[in-house]
Amino acid sequence: MLRNALVALVWVVVAASASAQTLAPLQSQPAGVAWPGADWEAAPQPRDLDAATFDLAMTEAFAGPHPELGETRAVLIVQGGRVVFERYGDGYTRETRLTSWSMAKSITHALVGAAVMDGQVSIDAPMGNPLWRAGDRRASITWRQWMQMVDGLDYQESNEDVTLAGNARMLFGDGRRDIARWAAQRPLIHDPGTTWNYSSADTILVSDALTRVIVSDPRDANDRRTRVRAWMNEQLFDRIGMHPVVEFDPQGTFYGSSLIWASARDFARFGYLYLRDGVWDGERLLPEGWVDFGRTPGPAQNTDTYGAGWWLTPSQGPGRPARSLITDPGIADAFSAQGYEGQIVVVVPSKDLVLVRLGRFDGGAEAWDALGDWATRVIGAYGDR
Repeated sequence: MLRNALVALVWVVVAASASAQTLAPLQSQPAGVAWPGADWEAAPQPRDLDAATFDLAMTEAFAGPHPELGETRAVLIVQGGRVVFERYGDGYTRETRLTSWSMAKSITHALVGAAVMDGQVSIDAPMGNPLWRAGDRRASITWRQWMQMVDGLDYQESNEDVTLAGNARMLFGDGRRDIARWAAQRPLIHDPGTTWNYSSADTILVSDALTRVIVSDPRDANDRRTRVRAWMNEQLFDRIGMHPVVEFDPQGTFYGSSLIWASARDFARFGYLYLRDGVWDGERLLPEGWVDFGRTPGPAQNTDTYGAGWWLTPSQGPGRPARSLITDPGIADAFSAQGYEGQIVVVVPSKDLVLVRLGRFDGGAEAWDALGDWATRVIGAYGDR
């Protein structure tokens, strides 16, 4: 108990330093509103909703395959602690589990937070990997730097030639039988902490390190999977009523960068945990300041749209190195989990709102820009709280 208290105290001090910029306050649960139980209390849309803008956006999303937005399979909106909108495309229901793709990175951020809360991880300590010997600079990179993606590894997430894309090679190519080993073999090309590079390899190394913290003595890969899955349920998923299917590689490493299957309501519960500052029904599940760590820009100057496991909205400009999802400076407090083909969970403290959109599109930057414009219009239709 004393060790946990000391770890929590150290984390609070570090979090306060890391969150030097002003962040929009995270609101507490509204009085008289029940926390989500087996079901989730619903409410009519608020009276101040811009209904014309909202209805047009939903017609656009669900009228059929959109030339840029593609197919929308689920939209769910929570405001003021209640579900105020929920709709599914043909063939999908509130029970349908859909893939997270890279929204899993935000969930991995929460899992590391649960380990910090329990005194098992100190994020400013070197994370390490069994393949890195003493003196290897990669062994000095901290958990914080890995989660902020400022580690400096030589890794290219995507490429027009899929055979050269790091994520495809790691998950489905030569790295598929041992994803963490493949990621750990990437060389260092930048000083840690100086350069941001979007990297699924980083998150997989984090998931592997977290697994070794949770299960130090696995009998085999199946034992590793079973015990990690039980820990995830006990520390996070069961507590918020989330029922995902988490995929693991042949070595028993969970794909912390992707491949978590969950319903729209599950993803909304996860977003709601972050909207409520890591507290659920009066119980703190994530360390104080952990959500702020996720939504605070990292130290590298080449991005202002990424924190730690979460995408951010810059207060000025379109974002760098690429345009941010949300473009309205009036809702610059929005932060989001994002996944391949247009999966998003957007958390907006100023509107006390969570938006979930699940679906599929085939485009690249232009499709993401269209989805961002759509999400900006949807969120903008709601008033501040």
